[in-house]
Amino acid sequence: MIRRFVAVACFALSAALGPAAAGTLENMTHPAPEGVDIAFQLTDGRLLGQSAANERHWYLLTPDQNGSYVHGTWKRAADLPPDYAPYAFASAVLGDGRVIVQGGEYNFGSFALTNRGEIYDPQKNVWTELLPPPNWDYIGDSAAVVLPDGRYVVAEKLNRKMAALDPVSMTWTILPTRGKNDFNSEEGLTLLPDGSLLAVDVKVAPHTERYVLEARGWLDAGVTPSLLKSPPACCGCVPYGTNGCYYPPGETGPAILRPDGAVFATGALPQGEATAHTALYSPASNSWTAGPDFPDGDDAGDNFAVLLPNGRVLVQGASGSAYEFDGTNLVKQPVCTCGNSLIILPSGGVLVGGSAVYRPSGGVIDGGWRPKILGFPSTVARGTTYQISGRQFNGLSQANAFGDELMTSTNYPLVRVTNNATKHVFYARTHDHSTMGVATGRTIVSTDFEVPSAAEAGASSLQVVANGIASRPVAIDVE
Repeated sequence: MIRRFVAVACFALSAALGPAAAGTLENMTHPAPEGVDIAFQLTDGRLLGQSAANERHWYLLTPDQNGSYVHGTWKRAADLPPDYAPYAFASAVLGDGRVIVQGGEYNFGSFALTNRGEIYDPQKNVWTELLPPPNWDYIGDSAAVVLPDGRYVVAEKLNRKMAALDPVSMTWTILPTRGKNDFNSEEGLTLLPDGSLLAVDVKVAPHTERYVLEARGWLDAGVTPSLLKSPPACCGCVPYGTNGCYYPPGETGPAILRPDGAVFATGALPQGEATAHTALYSPASNSWTAGPDFPDGDDAGDNFAVLLPNGRVLVQGASGSAYEFDGTNLVKQPVCTCGNSLIILPSGGVLVGGSAVYRPSGGVIDGGWRPKILGFPSTVARGTTYQISGRQFNGLSQANAFGDELMTSTNYPLVRVTNNATKHVFYARTHDHSTMGVATGRTIVSTDFEVPSAAEAGASSLQVVANGIASRPVAIDVE
């Protein structure tokens, strides 16, 4: 589906609703010049956004000197190659900080299922071609994920194939996928704390399954209490390539792992029904329970969701309405996100497209959810790289999701340095994380961070931030 953004109209509607009793939207001082289709959190604190007007164009969002993204500025980044302007693609931020954009259901606005791919290097501001797995002619809007060991995995939508990319050697390995219920089309991949991947099946819904690498394939994960999928998107073959024929199985909504360990899965509107459903998966019992239904005939098919720092899940409805799931209820918010992409920010707000920031509807951050710094250098020199260690540096979840494609997971640590005298904020580029897992508990983890040359000298505080939740600060001195 091609999504176009109407941010001005949406935010005007938000203001017209009057004082908000819950979540609020704040317009950015400097909105993205061409709007934003989708954005990625870079490990140096900036965000990389794809233009909504021209998919070859990309922009970088830098927070202001006080760490504010609302008052941050967008700057043009390097363009994709002249023959590649994808939309609805597989994607991920790697552990070394590079960004993968691969495939595309559309290229230059035309249905393509292209197997093209590029990797963006934020340090060099360049894109480099990423070759597909051997003999993969089509990727399109396939799902993708980064495993705890740092490998990038893509699930080819037209069949049951999966392949893993080693980001060091840049070589592909075909993964075993025995036991898969159906082809991968329109299915997302939710990373669980044990390293397995949960998929809500679409073609054979209401079945679900988990991919377990050690088991060399897929295991049953039970059935959802209600259908979470829409009917097939069309009534027959969608041609692709020379002789290809794709039969879309329908759509589903995003699924988010919550701090309590349950996965909140949202649904599209099932065939013949007037109400869309949600469900909760328990990894401990490998079973599902019913969640709340969407009100007013709304649904979350092919839409965004974000885990908020307060533990609630922000879900975008197909109507453009925003909802917060508090663990029991799905509460409609008095704002319109109107089809814009959503991604959690280090500040705890949510970037909505490239023009506004959503503020959650209250709630508190549980102290047990915060990253905890245990080992760190007390004195650092600008332009130098150090290691920091502790617990839960990757957060409790991937934190961002879509129905299948457009993955913008943020389960990796950021490091923020604040000068005590000026209160100016500087993000240190992180890389080479010891894990890309989620909810790592009491396991000691680490990351390397490079102190920016622009950081101000003197007494400062340092925090690790994961999914919008910051650790308690520790004292350092910047030389």
